[in-house]
Amino acid sequence: MPPKRSKDQINAQILSLCHGDGAIKTKIVYQVGLNFRTILPYLTLLTEKSLLEVIQNDRPIYKTTEKGEKAMRCLTRIEEIYS
Repeated sequence: MPPKRSKDQINAQILSLCHGDGAIKTKIVYQVGLNFRTILPYLTLLTEKSLLEVIQNDRPIYKTTEKGEKAMRCLTRIEEIYS
């Protein structure tokens, strides 16, 4: 069984996935490996902290902000240090 991921690792994965063109919630759920109930607190936290922005379309698109890109780099660096 693989080791449990930390919240920081999950946040970094979400920010990385939403970097560039962004992603809809379904894509985030499947790529990050969570379910729709458990992904909500992460998306809420990241949008409240202005690390993700929500672009309203037919389906909302989550896109990493400039602040989110900085956070993503920091979280990735921290993970590299611990590895």
